[in-house]
Amino acid sequence: MAGLKYMSGFGNEFSSEDPRCPGALPEGQNTPQVCPYGLYAEQLSGSAFTCPRPANKRSWLYRILPSVKHKPFTLVPCGNLTENWNEVEPDPNQLRWLPFTVPKSTEKKVDFVAGLHTICGAGDTKSRNGIAIHVYTCNSSMIDRCFNNSDGDFLIVPQQGEILITTEFGKMKVEPNEICVIQQGMRFSVDVFGETRGYILEVYGSHFELPDLGPIGANGLANPRDFLCPVAWYEDRKVATGYTIINKYQGKLFACQQDFSPFNVVAWHGNYTPYKYNLKNFMVINCVAFDHADPSIFTVLTAKTTRPGVAIADFVIFPPRWGVADHTFRPPYYHRNCMSEFMGLIHGHYEAKEEGFQPGGASLHSIMTPHGPDADCFEKNTTAELKPERVAEGTMAFMFESSFSMAVTKWGLQTCQKLDKSYYQCWEPLCSHFNPNWKPSKK
Repeated sequence: MAGLKYMSGFGNEFSSEDPRCPGALPEGQNTPQVCPYGLYAEQLSGSAFTCPRPANKRSWLYRILPSVKHKPFTLVPCGNLTENWNEVEPDPNQLRWLPFTVPKSTEKKVDFVAGLHTICGAGDTKSRNGIAIHVYTCNSSMIDRCFNNSDGDFLIVPQQGEILITTEFGKMKVEPNEICVIQQGMRFSVDVFGETRGYILEVYGSHFELPDLGPIGANGLANPRDFLCPVAWYEDRKVATGYTIINKYQGKLFACQQDFSPFNVVAWHGNYTPYKYNLKNFMVINCVAFDHADPSIFTVLTAKTTRPGVAIADFVIFPPRWGVADHTFRPPYYHRNCMSEFMGLIHGHYEAKEEGFQPGGASLHSIMTPHGPDADCFEKNTTAELKPERVAEGTMAFMFESSFSMAVTKWGLQTCQKLDKSYYQCWEPLCSHFNPNWKPSKK
């Protein structure tokens, strides 16, 4: 993995050639009668041909063999990956999960695809409108097989263990406190280096983009230059025993065989690529006077709906920062929301619930389900001396926020056996401080 190279920028028009084949990109056109080095030209479209130019996504891949050369797809078991949002009855309660179990490598080998588990979601892949949230727990690399999501984009958040992702565009190493996005239709394989765990936000029908900055100005939050895209890398490798392409299509898994590696792209150009981002590069905005600002100021990426300001999903982080607000209850406020809030913890301790919410676990506060600081947090912060302090030092929590009312799967509620049924008790000690004789203090 040493020495991996990247190109910088978000949504740029990139071009890349494997240095072993200089001049592999055709000059002045996309589909010459004969491509350099005898390659095949193949376009990967991430948007309709007629989308407005700012939203038009496509890349041209120049490969040793085209991806159409494969045996027929057949249905294979999905394991705990699902799009069935009606397995169990809805549950409007505050939900919290203890850290999801990672299979021991001494017991059973589980790769990235076999280790996918759907926690919750909503919408429909057929109508191209929806969201799913998964966790991956694995201990083995993918050998002679790759994954292709025909339904939507994967935003992958490693929590335990780095991963090496080989794509048709090149290789990316992604560590905890980094994220990557593998967009719809891109084939990739995942290598791991021990027991590995992370979270996945999947969106159907929209691609992630940077949020608008409005009055913030031209700079801030996740800056475009900090996003990294892989450079071209290929292998011309025959696989006599068969290479397996796993295709997630309409919520099901299908597999086909071919006798060569799909990572045979010698050169490519375009603006539809996988990419990664290091969360430490996020330029944090925060309140410097009074009150607790809304968490939307921590949005890294958003997948928009057709309604202005309303997202299929936002990816939001809670990074280390300064808290300086005067006359203010500084932790997150008590809240009922028209959005669904799924939270995970990469490392550290989340400020509003320092106990119980653990790295590798999760919580879900559904639409209009009340939530907020636990009793200990409230008591501590209503009496604390308000001086400048570091918040979330050594911590990285995140939120997948969605306008969809998400259903929890049977695996999430029952099978995983990680649901913390005592979660509601963290609010039980909250008591009334109401004083009908209160008078404003004299100034």
